[in-house]
Amino acid sequence: MAVVYDWVLSFEQELELVWRQRWSLMTVLYICVRYLGILYCVVDVLGNISVSITDAVSNLLYFTLIWMPVVVNTMLGVIMMTRIHAMYQQSRKMLIFLVVLLLASTIASGVMSVMEAIGASGVEAVLSGYHMCLSNIPDTEEINLSHEVFIPTTVWDMLALILAVWIVVKHVYELRQSSTRFTFADCFMVLIQSHVLYFVAVVTVSCLNLSLLSPYILYSASVGSDIDTFILHIAKVVQMFVLGPRLILSVREYYAKLVTRSDEGTGVTTIAFQERGQVSTGGDV
Repeated sequence: MAVVYDWVLSFEQELELVWRQRWSLMTVLYICVRYLGILYCVVDVLGNISVSITDAVSNLLYFTLIWMPVVVNTMLGVIMMTRIHAMYQQSRKMLIFLVVLLLASTIASGVMSVMEAIGASGVEAVLSGYHMCLSNIPDTEEINLSHEVFIPTTVWDMLALILAVWIVVKHVYELRQSSTRFTFADCFMVLIQSHVLYFVAVVTVSCLNLSLLSPYILYSASVGSDIDTFILHIAKVVQMFVLGPRLILSVREYYAKLVTRSDEGTGVTTIAFQERGQVSTGGDV
């Protein structure tokens, strides 16, 4: 419900900053991540409510829940790759490095998802008179893979975080060494408002995923283990489908304000943070 609630809250922004702007790669990525998130939540709810469904439908729901995070995390990776490439002044070497790294992460996650799906299935079960869609995973190795599949994505996110922090620190140092007037709020508003929260969510999800790799927690029937799993599920949904789309909305809103302030004749200092050197809410930002 958090995803739908966030979509309703930000729909006016979406209408102005996405649908009414010229289409670009970022536009397509935003729409895919936002509305796949809503679909993911609907599928998740259908798998946990009392509805009589066939095993075929259960299989469809189960494999949707397996593959959608892989697809969405790849899209978020493309968004972050574009941002970091722009922050490094569109360095070709950095772009090649990021593309190779993201491809390696995506392929590894895809292969592990295929291995997880082999032999696994979704089945309809009746528990105390309630119809439920449950996953049938016969092998403990496949159970482990359901958590290990996020390790390649975690590696990518951590490296993206390191690269972003490094260029920000370098930029601050260069500004302090120069005579250029430095305005922190103007330069790094985008990072503070969206990227920091996104990276905090990524670190939280990564830590919870790694904790569940411990057999003492993964195979435990304790309340604490159930709470960890529940928190991980919520954190993943918020990271992918709430903070993910806001990466684009916040940057477009920021540059829309820059255009307005520029039209009013207000001087601003900003970091090079978009492609093609254009300040436009409709560009690939």
